[in-house]
Amino acid sequence: MIDSLWQVASFALAFGLISLASDRIGLWVRRWQMPLITGFLGTGVLAGPYVLELITSETVRNLGFIDQISLAIIALAAGNELYLKEIKNRLRAIAWITVAQLLTTSTLSALAVFLLADIIPFMADISTAGRIGISLLAGAILVARSPSSAIAVVNELRAKGPFTKTTLGVTVVMDIVVIILFAIAFSIAGSLLSNRPFSGGSVAILLAEIGASIGLGCAVGWVIDRMLRWVDGEMLRKAFILAIGYGVFIGSHGLRDWSAASMGHAVHLEALLICMVASFWVTNFSESRESLTHLLERLCPPIYVAFFTLTGASLELDVLPDTWHIAVTFFLVRLFGIWAGNHLGGRACGEPALHNRIGWMAHVAQAGVALGLAKNVADAFPGWGGSFATTIIALIVLNQLVGPPFMKWAIALAGEDRSRADPAEFDGVRDAILFGVEGQTLALARTLAGAGWTVKMACLESRTKRAIGDLDIWVHPIDNLDLATLDALDASHADAIVGMMDDAENLALCELAFTRYGTKVMVVRLQDRSYHDRFTELGVTIIDPRSAVVGLLDRAVRSPTSAALLLGMEEGQDMIDVDVGDPDLFGLAVRELRLPLDVAVLYVHREGSMIPSKGTTTLHSGDRVTLTGPVQALELAALKLEG
Repeated sequence: MIDSLWQVASFALAFGLISLASDRIGLWVRRWQMPLITGFLGTGVLAGPYVLELITSETVRNLGFIDQISLAIIALAAGNELYLKEIKNRLRAIAWITVAQLLTTSTLSALAVFLLADIIPFMADISTAGRIGISLLAGAILVARSPSSAIAVVNELRAKGPFTKTTLGVTVVMDIVVIILFAIAFSIAGSLLSNRPFSGGSVAILLAEIGASIGLGCAVGWVIDRMLRWVDGEMLRKAFILAIGYGVFIGSHGLRDWSAASMGHAVHLEALLICMVASFWVTNFSESRESLTHLLERLCPPIYVAFFTLTGASLELDVLPDTWHIAVTFFLVRLFGIWAGNHLGGRACGEPALHNRIGWMAHVAQAGVALGLAKNVADAFPGWGGSFATTIIALIVLNQLVGPPFMKWAIALAGEDRSRADPAEFDGVRDAILFGVEGQTLALARTLAGAGWTVKMACLESRTKRAIGDLDIWVHPIDNLDLATLDALDASHADAIVGMMDDAENLALCELAFTRYGTKVMVVRLQDRSYHDRFTELGVTIIDPRSAVVGLLDRAVRSPTSAALLLGMEEGQDMIDVDVGDPDLFGLAVRELRLPLDVAVLYVHREGSMIPSKGTTTLHSGDRVTLTGPVQALELAALKLEG
């Protein structure tokens, strides 16, 4: 027992190290406009048993608990996306597109399998009734989507809008429907393959199992709600939610094995359906929606890394040489079914023409549910089930590799990609736009202008363009905060944007600057603490008047020199951030830079991390450095670094 636990622990540790590498590779592939999960899957494939063998088939089997925990959290995240108050205006579209895709995809896929049965090796010797049963199973599985992939791409792009809401709604609802559809197809196939009639008793048992899963999901949702109300501390809440999710999977599998042994009939309670319903109940019928959403937002990123890396390692690539032609045929048939269903459903409910053209691209991916259903068939039908699962897995490999990039492309075409845009290159002039006109804003404008910045001010209340004192700073009247207004202010070239309006207006401003221009420096004055996390997600520097003074006083006590620099009290000294833009400096160590002798490099900022500068720290493209020294020397250093 101890040896077994030690072996599992060693597998988990090794997999954890590979997952860390997978996370970095995911960030790297993002530079090529590919989704993060493509990098995770690719890492799993490379590390898996068919390439580098860092993750063996035995490791994949021993880490099944990671797969189950991940699927539970992903199912909870899927149910959390179905917030009825937000999608109520999209329910008609979700219903029409779901029904249309369900009919076209399942029908065309099942028909293709039946018509091609003679060239599918494992179906060649099966009776017509058996072929019908296998075709129904395949048609049901090919309806499955991948909520995990969809949610991962949506979170990565911070996508919001009608297209994204409809896509997520259809994806999540379809995976609930496919569980029910597969259960029906499974019962019919079992009857056809064993030459026994499909009785009303089978239907009653099936409906009872589905009803029990939904009821248990509501009960689990009640438990989660009470946990979120009574348990304090994020780490403890995370532990509870992971334990609850894993417990659902262990409990459903244990009930199935016990019932099969003691009752002669295996009771199937769908763990994924239970978790989805639980999260849906909390999101829509309790007061813990925001707490659950916040918890899942923190849990999902590492879960995605682990799940998709393990999924990549578990893909049976050895099946591709023998089944690729069949898999490609089914892939094209499924793609046509999705396109036809999305187009028909979208037209029936009056969706925009653009959404009807590109909607199919967001529904290609398949992952956990489809893999699980294929493995169920392999376990239930030992004769031909393994070959069936092999063919389906080959198809899932294609769908999962192609699906996430397609979805990312579709969201971008729909104009709902809200990830950070690529910022414009530094044009040699430091520009700042200040929003809101009051005493502190005017003082900041004068200070920046005195330091050589080009400053513009904009105000929603002002109706007259006017200058401030003897400085060349103009107040631009604006009627609202939209892209046209920011374009008119030439915000694409702004090195810094400062919001001194109310929190809602500042958030709208930062959202636009983040998604449209990728502005690196955004600063706001915070009034309501409930906005803090939303600004933080955008990388905004938050100045909270209630804590800023305390922070400065603390700095003045513990480090008077740095406080004097921050307050501008150190005569002739300053501290600035500079983007490294000269390609000739990439790869050089800090000690190799020929900067003025009285300028010091304090920090190197890279990919969200702040690295204390050492002489051996090398500079990369995209780095930003914090410098300190005399004002004139800093100007010379900035010119050299920016190129």
